[in-house]
Amino acid sequence: MIKSLRAVLMLAALAAFSPWVTKTHAAPVIRTEGGLVRGFEAEHVDQYLGLRYAAPPVGARRWGPPASAASWTGVRDATRYGSRCAQAASGNGPRSESEDCLYLNVYRPAGARSNARLPVLFWIHGGGLRVGAGDQHDGALLARTGGIVVVSINYRLGVFGFFGHPALSAEDPDGGSGNYGLLDQQAALRWAARNIGAFGGDPHRITIAGESAGGWAVCANLVSPTARGLFAGAIMQSGGCPTQPLAETEATGAAIAEQLGCTDQARAAACLRSKPPSALLDAGESFLPRFTSGGDALPVPAADAVAAGHFPRVPVITGDNRDEGRYFAQQQGWATLGRQEYDDLVGALFGAAAPAVLAEYPYAAFPAPYAGGYAIAAVLTDSPINEGLGGCPAQDLAATLARHTGTWFYEFADRHAPGLIDDPPGFDWGAAHTLELGYMWPSFNYGTPLYPRLTPPQRQLSGQMLRYWGAFVRSGTPRVPGQPLWPSHEAGDVLSLRPGGETATISAGEYGAEHNCEFWHTLGA
Repeated sequence: MIKSLRAVLMLAALAAFSPWVTKTHAAPVIRTEGGLVRGFEAEHVDQYLGLRYAAPPVGARRWGPPASAASWTGVRDATRYGSRCAQAASGNGPRSESEDCLYLNVYRPAGARSNARLPVLFWIHGGGLRVGAGDQHDGALLARTGGIVVVSINYRLGVFGFFGHPALSAEDPDGGSGNYGLLDQQAALRWAARNIGAFGGDPHRITIAGESAGGWAVCANLVSPTARGLFAGAIMQSGGCPTQPLAETEATGAAIAEQLGCTDQARAAACLRSKPPSALLDAGESFLPRFTSGGDALPVPAADAVAAGHFPRVPVITGDNRDEGRYFAQQQGWATLGRQEYDDLVGALFGAAAPAVLAEYPYAAFPAPYAGGYAIAAVLTDSPINEGLGGCPAQDLAATLARHTGTWFYEFADRHAPGLIDDPPGFDWGAAHTLELGYMWPSFNYGTPLYPRLTPPQRQLSGQMLRYWGAFVRSGTPRVPGQPLWPSHEAGDVLSLRPGGETATISAGEYGAEHNCEFWHTLGA
């Protein structure tokens, strides 16, 4: 039986962004439900940063649903990002121990009137539900190019956002725990529904979007009964629909509680809330968060709900990157695998199916000096072992969605995209996980910003992607005059996003051949 490679996604983080912004002059004062805010205008975009959408989840509110934020008097400055939610140091940036972190950011075309009713892109960052923040995604370019309002958010992460325990479940009216980060996302959506009109946005035309774990979040919100009516479209980039049952979440939480010395069930919740953020971060160092099924927010596993069509019939874009697995191979230190190490790893991952996998993906078929790295990356890309991310599982998810609603499927296929880091030297990233973000968000950064490194043909692809996404947010279809037609996935067609004007439609068969889907389906994957 194929084993789940959960450890891979522990490092499915978006890249870092140092949260600074060049300011020009003040943007108009906006009245929100909490009070007045003043942002700034830069490069024809009004930006309102660090807007609090919920009360700080501290003290008794730790591991509770988000509460309403307090109002204020006067005009509050909105020119700096709010604190990042507590997280370990990573490629995303330094360690944070802040629990006062429920902030969002709004970007709009400069001077947009409150009655403009512009469509809204609501972005949920990735990072394996462990790391990341809204400040990684400066929405100015999308707002300006697409003529839309862009919102990016923070939400509780790791042990603060996805920790479950029987004592916490007992406190909850719906009898569950573990989805606090999901509830934060929905609180931010409700804030947008109530307030985005003041910024010129249309609360009835909000498209939820996210990449990697942000794509998981989009799927979770798509099927969540408590998110119904809060969005009109969805975009899943390199995501999927993984969830786990409440019993598993609680068992993991109980083990962490024991590590922290909180073993008395009667006092476990109070004991856990007494611990400083630093102790919780350290205890949760190896914690792999997932959305939890079994409560009001997610009554059934998200994948089951999608398969049954139990979600609103909103239009969906979904897609992946041609070489998703190269990111994970590099992050796990597998880029330099030798032949025997590669064979042993495939054996550990696939058990009795390993000989068939090795025959289909032989070490000798991949180029030196990183043959083992490219081989395991191809396996991770094509197979379902990476929690359904990329390759054949992505195509299967698109086909499932298309049976129920208008769906458009893409593959980011720039196999010469700028890589994140040169480690090991000369390792070819291809079109790896996260790299499409550098074409859409100039703030996407992993030591060296990617957007300035794009060649003219890649800038052309960037412009195409920005226009496709903007058109989808505006109209519910990614159709752009003068650009290649992006057909719906009803017949299995895939838009292959390539630089230099080479973007084109490929068939389901061509995509399946790229990723050996007949083999994986025959294997029962």
